Amino acid sequence: MVSADVARNIVGIIGNVISFGLFLSPVPTFWRIYKAKDVEEFKPDPYLATLMNCLLWFFYGLPIVHPNSTLVLTINGIGLVIEGTYIIIFIIYAAKNTRWKMLGVLALEAAFMAVVVAGVLLGAHTHEKRSMIVGILCVIFGSIMYASPLTIMGKVIRTKSVEYMPFFLSLVNFLNGCCWMGYALIKFDIYITIPNALGTIFGLIQLILYFYYYRLSPKKGKNVELPTVLTKNAVTSGNVSVTIEK
Repeated sequence: MVSADVARNIVGIIGNVISFGLFLSPVPTFWRIYKAKDVEEFKPDPYLATLMNCLLWFFYGLPIVHPNSTLVLTINGIGLVIEGTYIIIFIIYAAKNTRWKMLGVLALEAAFMAVVVAGVLLGAHTHEKRSMIVGILCVIFGSIMYASPLTIMGKVIRTKSVEYMPFFLSLVNFLNGCCWMGYALIKFDIYITIPNALGTIFGLIQLILYFYYYRLSPKKGKNVELPTVLTKNAVTSGNVSVTIEK
């Protein structure tokens, strides 16, 4: 019979794979931004929130805070690199006011992490206390990360269009929450359970909204020139432009 530790490690490895997929799921969005040289109506909120979340979980997974958390440490280290790349691309192509707002948020996140690291290492001298303090912060910011797409969900409801809520991001977000919640429940860790339970719920809501509004979303079209119909009074011919939906 498989022990709880072995089962947890297996689920954790699967969780790492899904989390890696979650981090990569916005690639089509950023490829679109790169080609358009414009962030269009996309929001930076999820990427800023995910960066902060990765910073805290990376700190939580360090041996000086919570020993034997290699899986948590590695995937969030990878996440830091990927999310940092997204944010750099977003800053390059964002409007000036958005760019300055993002830089301000990044400065606040850096200052906050510096205070957390100094406070935990200097003020808490056992793994239990350090794990509790950082774990509570991870719950708060993990919940913010999973809730950050609410701004996009509101836009979907207002516009009745899912254009700016990528399907694969919503799907992988849901799967990631499910997997890490299972990981936390095998050998109960409340700090991992709470944010990922919320992630499962928010991910499910996003999927429901996507499928509901997908058919209502306006389809992109292309212009095709067709000759005009000549009447007996016409002395010249011309072209008219019509739109044919894909």
